[in-house]
Amino acid sequence: MSQSSPRHTAPPRLERPSPVAFILLLAFAAFFISGFSSADIHPDRLLSGVVNLGTFFGEALPPNFSRWDVIAVAMLETFQMAIVGVVFGVILSLPMALLCARNTSPHPAIRVVARNLVATLRTVPDLVWALIFVVAVGLGPLAGILAIIMDTIGFCARFFSERIEEVDPGPGQALAATGASRSGVVCGAIIPECTPSFVATSLFSVEKAIRSAVVLGLVGAGGIGVELSAAMNLFRYDQALTVILAILVVVIGVEQVSAWIRKRVI
Repeated sequence: MSQSSPRHTAPPRLERPSPVAFILLLAFAAFFISGFSSADIHPDRLLSGVVNLGTFFGEALPPNFSRWDVIAVAMLETFQMAIVGVVFGVILSLPMALLCARNTSPHPAIRVVARNLVATLRTVPDLVWALIFVVAVGLGPLAGILAIIMDTIGFCARFFSERIEEVDPGPGQALAATGASRSGVVCGAIIPECTPSFVATSLFSVEKAIRSAVVLGLVGAGGIGVELSAAMNLFRYDQALTVILAILVVVIGVEQVSAWIRKRVI
C-alpha cells in the first residue's frame, strides 16, 4: 500500500491592509519622499563630496603624532568623565528603578511620577544636557560628567526597573513570610537575582558614555572632543586624524573588555 506524499500548502496571500494601515503607509511614504527631496541629493553633490573626502584624507595622512601627549591626557580625561558619570548614574538609577518597578514601588502615584521622570531624562539628548550644564557650571569636565549622569539615569533606570519586574516572586514571598521587611526583601531577594543584568546594563552604559563624552567635548564639556573640534576648526586634519585614531582605539578596547566581563558575569 503506497503512501501518498505530503501536500505542500501554498503560503497564505497577503491580506489587504485595513484603511488605517493604508493611511499610515501613505503617510510614511509621504514623509520619506519629503525628507528625501529636502535633503537636496544630487549626483554632482555626491561627486564633490567624494572629492572633498579625498582631499581630507590626503591632508590628514600621515597622522601627526607631535601632540600625542596632549591628546593622551585629553583622552584620559574623556575616559574619566565617562567612568565617574556612569558610576554616579548607576548608583542613582537603582533607587529610581525601585520606584519605577510595579512590584517594588510604594504607591502607584509614585511609580507614575518616577517613570515620567526617567522618561524625561531619557528623552533629552546628552548633548542638550551638556549645553545646559555648560551654562550652569561653566566649561570643563564637570559639565560633561553631569550630562552623563542624567543620560545614564534615563538609560539604566528603565532597564533596571524592567528587570526588577521580571523577578521570580517566590524568594521574596518566602522572606516576607519569615518576617523580613520590605527593604529586606529587596536586598535579600530582588537585587541578588538582578545583579548580573544590572552589571551588563552598566557596562553598556560605560560604552555609551565614552562615545557620548567625545561628542560632549565639542560643546565645551571637556575631554578629547575639545581637541578634535580645535583641530578641525584650524584645518589641521593630520592632528584631527590622530585624535580620531585615539578615540577608535579606546572605544574598541572598552567594548572588548566590556564583552569579556559580560561573558564572565552572565
